[in-house]
Amino acid sequence: MSMQVKQNVNKKVQEERIMQKKYADFKLGVPDYVTVETEEERLVCQGGQTTVAAGATTVEFQDAGEHEDILVTSEDAVRCVKLRWNYKIPKSARFLGDAWERTYGDVEWHGMSGNRYLPWYFLAKLSEKVLCFGVKVRPSAMCCWQVDTKGITLFLDVRCGNTGVQLKGRKLCAAQIVCMEAEGADTFETAQKFCEKMCTDPIFPEFPVYGSNNWYYDQLLPLSLLPLYGDSSEEEILSDTDYILKLTEGVKNSPFMVIDDCWQEHHRLDEYNGGPWTKGNARFPDMKGLADKLEKKGVRPGIWVRLLLNEDENIPDEWRISYNDCLDPSHPDALAYIHKDIERICDWGYTLIKHDFSTFDLFGKWGFEANLRDNSMEKWHFYDQTKTSAEIVKMLYQEIYDASRSNNAVIIGCNTIGHLGAGLMHLNRTGDDTSGRIWERTRRMGVNTLAFRLPQHNTFYHIDADCVGIFGMIPWEKNRQWADVLAKSGTPLFVSAKPGVLNPEEFEELHQIMLRASEQKEHFVPLDWEEIDCPEVWGENGETITYDWFDNEGPTMDAAVEYYNAKVVVP
Repeated sequence: MSMQVKQNVNKKVQEERIMQKKYADFKLGVPDYVTVETEEERLVCQGGQTTVAAGATTVEFQDAGEHEDILVTSEDAVRCVKLRWNYKIPKSARFLGDAWERTYGDVEWHGMSGNRYLPWYFLAKLSEKVLCFGVKVRPSAMCCWQVDTKGITLFLDVRCGNTGVQLKGRKLCAAQIVCMEAEGADTFETAQKFCEKMCTDPIFPEFPVYGSNNWYYDQLLPLSLLPLYGDSSEEEILSDTDYILKLTEGVKNSPFMVIDDCWQEHHRLDEYNGGPWTKGNARFPDMKGLADKLEKKGVRPGIWVRLLLNEDENIPDEWRISYNDCLDPSHPDALAYIHKDIERICDWGYTLIKHDFSTFDLFGKWGFEANLRDNSMEKWHFYDQTKTSAEIVKMLYQEIYDASRSNNAVIIGCNTIGHLGAGLMHLNRTGDDTSGRIWERTRRMGVNTLAFRLPQHNTFYHIDADCVGIFGMIPWEKNRQWADVLAKSGTPLFVSAKPGVLNPEEFEELHQIMLRASEQKEHFVPLDWEEIDCPEVWGENGETITYDWFDNEGPTMDAAVEYYNAKVVVP
C-alpha cells in the first residue's frame, strides 16, 4: 500500500471517528424540591414549577436557550438556596469534579459519594456516554453539586461573608445551569468541550507566557543550609535574568522575569509579606529602574503582589474586613485604592502582574477548607451587605483587570477562585505550590493540577501549574520530566533555577525545553487520567510518552508534612 493510500485511509478513519462523536445539550428543567435557608429559618418547598415562593424569598427558573437561569429575590437575609432533581445516575458511574480555588493534589475520577461536594461542575462517565453538569463561569453564588442514588443537588451559597445576603428586593441571577451529553468522545475531550460551553468569553495572552520566577530558590542560610524563600535582591534578579536569557537563547518570544514576594517596602522575611505597594525596600531601591533594566536586557518584567494585606496606616478601618483587617473590596474606596496600586505597578513598567492570597485574605481559609456548613467563625460580613461573596470576588478581579488594561499587562491569579476569574484573568495558578526542595511536593501538587485542570487551558484561561524549582535538592531527572511535560502540554512554563546547578548536558536539555515552551505548539494530554491521580502517560496525535513520577523509595507516609520546612539530607 502506497504512502498516499495509507494517508487517505487514515484520514477517512479519522473523519469517521469525528462523525461518530456526538455532543448534545440537555436541560435539567425545574427542580423537584427547593430549599431556602435564611438567617431565621429553613424552608423546604415542593418544586415542579417555574416560580417557588418560600416565605419572603422567591426562586424563579428561566429557560434562556443554552442555559437555565436561577433568579433569587428576597426581603430576608438569604444564606443558601438548594435545588434538588430526581435525576438518577447509575451508581456504577465514575465522577470528576472541580475545586473551589486551587487544587491540592486531590483531584481524581472517583465513584459515587453522597458525602462528596463537587464545586462548580462535574462529569459523570457511564458505560457509553459522559454526562456533564455545571454553571457558567462568573456566577453570583458559590455553587457546588452533590450526587447520590436518588438524585442531583445544586447548592447556591449566596452569603455575604458568613451571613445572609441582604438583597432588599433585588433580583439576583445566582447561576446559569448548563448540561451536556457526549457519545463517542473520550472523557478529556468532553471535559474540554464542556469548559468551552461554560466560558464563552475567555481572555488569553497575546503570546506564549513563560520564563523565570525567583521564588523557588534563594540565598542559603549559613546555619540551616536551607534556602530561605523571599530572601532576594535586585542584584540576584539581574543575575537570574542573565541566566534565563542564556537558557532561552535563540527564541523569538522573549521570556518573563517575575519578581516574587521579596521586593515590597514592609517585607519582613518569614514574618510579613503584605503591602504597602508604593515602593521597594533597601534591596530593591528603584522598582521602575529595575523594570527598565530588565526590559533593556531583553526580558519582559513581571511582579508579584498581595493586594488585600496592607498595613498602610492611612487606610481607614472602614475599608477593612472586620475579622482580619484585610482590605474589603466591597468598599468603593478600598477598591479604588487597589486600582491605584495596580496602575502604579503598570506605570513602573511591569507587564505581568501575579496577584496572590485573595481567597485566603477574603475568607480566612484555603480552598480545601471551604465548607458550606462551616460556622466555626464568628458572624461577619463584608462592607456591602447587599452583595454576595461571589459578586464581591468578581468586583475585585474586574478592578485588577481594568486597572491593568492601560498597560496591556498579563494577569495571573494565584489563590484565586478560577470559576469566578475566567474572563477576568489571562492565567490562573491552578494548584498549590510546587517545591525546589522536595520532589514529592511537586509530584503531588504540580502533576495532579496540570492533568486535571488541563481541560480549562485555552477554554477558561491559560493554566499555570507552577514552577520547576532547580536548586540542586531535587534530582535533575525528576525536574527534567516536570519541565518536559509542562512544555509538551502547551501551558506556561516557569523555572526557578539557581545559576550553576545544572551541568552542561542538563543545561542544554533545559534549553531545548525552554525553546518549546516559548512557542507552546504542542498540546499533550493525560491519557491515563481515569486510572490514576498522577497521570504517567501523555500524548498527542498518536505520539505518547511515559513519565516516571515516583521515587524509588516511595512517597512519604506523612500526608501532612510541611515540605517547605522539611529537613533534607543532601548527598
